[in-house]
Amino acid sequence: MKTFSLNSMLVAAVLAANVTAAPAQELKIGYVNSERVLRDAAPAKAAQAKLESEFSKREKELADTAARVKSASDKLEKEAPTLAESERGRRQRELVEQDREFQRKRREFQEDLNQRKNEELSGVVERANRVIKQIFETEKYDVILQEAVFAGPRVDITDKVIKALNSAK
Repeated sequence: MKTFSLNSMLVAAVLAANVTAAPAQELKIGYVNSERVLRDAAPAKAAQAKLESEFSKREKELADTAARVKSASDKLEKEAPTLAESERGRRQRELVEQDREFQRKRREFQEDLNQRKNEELSGVVERANRVIKQIFETEKYDVILQEAVFAGPRVDITDKVIKALNSAK
């Protein structure tokens, strides 16, 4: 059984109503690939660059910590056969504690990065939605979709949205 989301059923109902209500008038439909907008538009690229500069230092520190933990693990593995039982146990506990601390810092980093990414992208999405609404109104579209299984190039206005975002300050 095929399921449809409420959004797709609503769009289908609107399209059916428009087609039956005014058969002589052609329906003007547009499609925007949101993924491309969030990847290719200048404001999205600027947000990504801002995030990279903001988090690059912490990311490098995490990579250095991971390398130190791995090095300590490799050293312990190599020296374990010659170490006294008490020394081996102490170093294993230290290694477990270092790894636990590294995992905690990595989780915090990922949470902080995700939060900032959402904040930055929400601003880009707001700007994109304003541009899409402006295109909708000025070019008199009946509907503009942001999700579609298939969309032909005739209805794809993604490049127009990206161009408008790139030119807006």
